[in-house]
Amino acid sequence: MIIPKTREEIELMRESALIVSKTLGMIASEIKPGVTTLYLDKLAEAFIRDHGAEPGFLGMYGFPNSLCVSPNAQVVHGIPNNVPLLEGDVISVDCGALKNGFYGDHAYSFEIGDVAPEVKKLLQVTKESLYVGIREFRLGNRVEDVGNAIQKYTEAHGYGVVRELVGHGLGTKMHEDPEMPNYGKRGRGKLFVEGMVVAIEPMINMGTKNIKQLKDGWTILTADGKPSAHFEHDVALVDGKPELLSTFAYVYKALGIESNEEAEFRKNPIVL
Repeated sequence: MIIPKTREEIELMRESALIVSKTLGMIASEIKPGVTTLYLDKLAEAFIRDHGAEPGFLGMYGFPNSLCVSPNAQVVHGIPNNVPLLEGDVISVDCGALKNGFYGDHAYSFEIGDVAPEVKKLLQVTKESLYVGIREFRLGNRVEDVGNAIQKYTEAHGYGVVRELVGHGLGTKMHEDPEMPNYGKRGRGKLFVEGMVVAIEPMINMGTKNIKQLKDGWTILTADGKPSAHFEHDVALVDGKPELLSTFAYVYKALGIESNEEAEFRKNPIVL
């Protein structure tokens, strides 16, 4: 059952989402060759707590850490460890925070040093597909309208769209209705309603759409060992249109990137 949020609840969710955004911005300043993902995880946990929130992932379903960090062929749900990051790696960092009873949950895929051009393109197209999907999150549309838009955009570049893992509704629980697949047929799925909040998160592979899981019970990898990319935003349906609750602005500030990609989905600019 979809649980619409009031305007007041959406503002509380924006607080939670922005704590995640700021955490990713802090992480962006720390990611470099030689750094371990466990180090990044400890920084993130402290940062989230210092901002009056609880790590959203820590202990959820038994997950042992505050970040999911998934390098290269890992798609999502990678467990932080002491293996140093290498020049040329790419890494998805997925983060959650719980504040005022509501969750924030979003992700960014980072380049570490000089990345191969074909991998850089994968990240670019995947991030573009996120906004392609968000544009379809509007009153009168249905769940698979979003997935269809993401699928068409990424498959046109020859990429594989993961089927087994999907976005989701968000609120007082990390995972609420509806599931938000990154594939589908237009006109199918649950109808969007005013006030609903979802996490839209394309998970796109350079090669096959097929995946496999490590024996740790968490880490998901591409079946062919080729790289994967993952980007995620929290989005509310306000006045019939998508409004971003999360932002990549803190990541971009840390990395020295200028972008206006979020402007169409935001009523007020982010004050950094």
